[in-house]
Amino acid sequence: MRTHFRGEQLADPAVKECERNLRACVHCGICTATCPTYVLLGDERDSPRGRIVMMQKMLEDGGTPSAETVTYLDRCLSCLACRTACPSGVDYARLIDTSRAHIEQHYRRSFGERLLRWGIATVLTRPQLMRLALWLSRLISPSAGLLPGPFRTIVQKGAEIPVRGEGGDNFRHSKRTIKFQTDRRIALLAGCVQQVVAPEIDQAIARLLARRGIELVPLEAAGCCGALVHHLGREAEAKAWARKMIEAFEHAASAEVFEGTLISATGCASHIRELECLFADEADWQLRAKAFAASLMPLEAVVGDSKGKQESGLRVALHVPCSQQHGLRWQDCGTLLQQAGFKVLQIQEGHLCCGSAGSYSILQPTIASALRERKLSNIHSVHPDVIVTSNIRLSGTSPRRRCTAHRTFR
Repeated sequence: MRTHFRGEQLADPAVKECERNLRACVHCGICTATCPTYVLLGDERDSPRGRIVMMQKMLEDGGTPSAETVTYLDRCLSCLACRTACPSGVDYARLIDTSRAHIEQHYRRSFGERLLRWGIATVLTRPQLMRLALWLSRLISPSAGLLPGPFRTIVQKGAEIPVRGEGGDNFRHSKRTIKFQTDRRIALLAGCVQQVVAPEIDQAIARLLARRGIELVPLEAAGCCGALVHHLGREAEAKAWARKMIEAFEHAASAEVFEGTLISATGCASHIRELECLFADEADWQLRAKAFAASLMPLEAVVGDSKGKQESGLRVALHVPCSQQHGLRWQDCGTLLQQAGFKVLQIQEGHLCCGSAGSYSILQPTIASALRERKLSNIHSVHPDVIVTSNIRLSGTSPRRRCTAHRTFR
């Protein structure tokens, strides 16, 4: 593509990187077949190719973007399936991230949208506030019908999600019950949402690694990784969370030796893997972010193989989330599951996003629900006993929803 950026615009490292990616795009359209919103809606503006045209115009023009541009860029899931498919090596992530930051700085949203986005950035990133919000959802759920659409959805979903207590305290309690005589340690990032709605995930991983002689050590005060606010275009907040997390790791690493860092939500891991791009204009922090990201390791690499296990006969539908497929580009855990004795079933359209995408299911509930139902339909077609995936999601996190699905599959 030909670009027309001004010299002063290209002085910004993020814009310069966008120009490089725009010039690499040849508009071949291969990406469209992998884009969930285009496959679902069939609108060129809901495809990577269409969005790239809108992003180029917005970034070159500068200033306030049109409402149409904001609408279609907001509907991007950031699943990055287009990046995997692109034969020209266009890094779509750099384009959409820079565009979201531009929108956040230059576009005035309605009061309701601003309040909703502020709530996501403030509440979901802080476990204590999220627990409080879930309890409040239970109290006001009988009157949820009186609330505006997005807020009604949040309250209804929140009322179904169990509050699992103090996730970090639960983890530390389970950790104290395991006696370690090993020098092998891995740092754990507990994150934010997962430790509230599903702290048992990290507890199970701690037990799994303990049987292999590895101690999982939570990074105190690391907080949220910043992915949620980053995808809202709130760049300053994303950097603040990232600095806090990196400093927590550096402080812990100065006292203990870790083999690496583990976070069990691949959505967070995908953000951390590309953390250096967030600090393109800060050389010192970019180096620190790069070193921290290099310590990240997949659970499969830590666990090793499980050969010699007895066949269980359990049929497992393996859903590899797009954060793992297209963000991290880590191999799936199918081989590991097979070695452990499970029958692994591959599902149709496995490359397409389930519609959760962090806070997407809150901001775009109609599209998210349609993608979720499409995913569940494909899973149902292989008749599994259980579904396995490697990323916590806000869409369909209700145990009632999961159990209903499992009964249907049986």
